[in-house]
Formats: sequence, C-alpha cells, structure tokens
Amino acid sequence: MTPSFPDWLRVTRGTAPLVVSLPHTGTEIPDAYRDGLVSLPLARKDCDWWIDILYDFATELNASIVRTAVSRTVIDVNRDPSGVSLYPGQATTELCPITTFDGEPLYHAGRAPDAAAVAARRAAYFDPYHAALAGEIAAARQRHGTVVLYDCHSIRSVIPRLFEGTLPEFNIGTNSGQSCAPELVRAIESLCAATGRPHVTDGRFKGGYITRHYGRPPEGVHAVQMELACRAYMHEPLGPVGPDQWPSAYDAAYAAPVRAALRAIFETCLAFAQARG
Repeated sequence: MTPSFPDWLRVTRGTAPLVVSLPHTGTEIPDAYRDGLVSLPLARKDCDWWIDILYDFATELNASIVRTAVSRTVIDVNRDPSGVSLYPGQATTELCPITTFDGEPLYHAGRAPDAAAVAARRAAYFDPYHAALAGEIAAARQRHGTVVLYDCHSIRSVIPRLFEGTLPEFNIGTNSGQSCAPELVRAIESLCAATGRPHVTDGRFKGGYITRHYGRPPEGVHAVQMELACRAYMHEPLGPVGPDQWPSAYDAAYAAPVRAALRAIFETCLAFAQARG
C-alpha cells in the first residue's frame, strides 16, 4: 500500500536506485508560524531558490523524490534535531532559525520560538519528512540493494558571515568521505571539473544532517550533498541582497549548462548504484 502524506510533504516514489532530497526549496509559512516574524520576504530569503525546477528531470530518470513545501524558517529538516552544530566553531543556523545567513533577526525581540514551540514544529514537520525519506531509502534498498541519496541545495555565492570570499559553484559534501564510496565522489568531481567551473569536495559544506545521518556505505546507502552557488544557475547579484532584488527569476537558458551537468551526475549515480546492486 502506498503511504499517504500531508499536503506540504511531496513524495514521488520512483523505481530507480536514486533518492533525491529537497529539504530547503519550500516557501510556505503557515499562518500559525507567522506571528513574531519581522517579514515574510526575510523569512524566505535563504530558500534554495528554484532548485526543485533545476532538478525536475529527476522524474524522467525514475528517481524517488522527497520535498517539503514548508520554509526552512519554520523548521530546518537538514539540521541535527538534538541541537548539536554541524559545523562547530563556525556560524550556522538552528533547527528553527532565528537569524538569516547574514545574521539578520528573523523575529521581533522576544518572539522567537521557545523550546516547546521547537518541539511542536519538529513533531509536525521534521519527523514526517524523515519518516518519508527513510521509507524511500528503504524501499529503494529493498528493490536494488544499493541506493544513492542525493541531497540538493544552493546558497548565495557571497555570505561573509558563513565563509570568506566567493564560494565555488559546485560544493560536494560527503562528510569527509564517510557518507559514500570514494569512486562515486571521484566520478562526480570529474563531471564538475569538465564544466570548467570551480568545484570543491568537503570544503565549507561537508553535508548536513541528511547526508551524515543516512550515508552508510557498508549498508548500501551512499549519500552525497550538492551545494550549488546560486550564480551557477541563476542571475545572482553578488553581495548583500534586499527583497526588491532577491530572488531573481529562473532563466531556463541560463541554467541549462549546469542543469546538463547535474543530469549527467544523476546518471552517474544511477550507474554506480546499479553496478553495486
């Protein structure tokens, strides 16, 4: 029996040994969570803009897809629910963020969610997302033996609070080599290098909670995070941005070269899993 999901949780079960996670493309902020927010545009600022469109070829490849339509400002399903920082000593955002990546307060003073509110949001959104994701991974593993979990992300190219300088366009995260086989990483690196665009593996972004939690190569689950710098696929104004200039519209022609590279990466992930299975 196919499980049913709430309206905000979009799950597509494919037949291929590839599970695609889209944890930060949501923009919905239910009325119950708007109280105290400085503004809705600010609350949506750090969305992974247009990533769901950029990767929409995943259905053509019969991948399974798990996506939340709810904004990461409500709750970030790619953070450790225990509250442990994924990047100790470096700036980051919380399970229920209280600032933007740039450090701007998301809530008016004294209005940020307290511990009880965070727990309620976790039960309402975080836990169902991960139940769905774990279910799709298990189904793919049962069918194929080996599965690749690909976690899709993007971020603005210049955010001094988070990193120095300008971020490479392709940022591959493997939890320092622990979340997937080295031969898969090398194959992805080769495809990124072939574009002539800058890339790095396990640089500033090594993979979030999803990559680290589910990536278990000895158990047949190989997890990779791809953090794209926004300029790779959209017209991005470098530096600080306001609501009048962000996000810029999706331009299919501009995104086409990176989209082609990403499709090749998915095809490589499929070939890897099929060979292992």
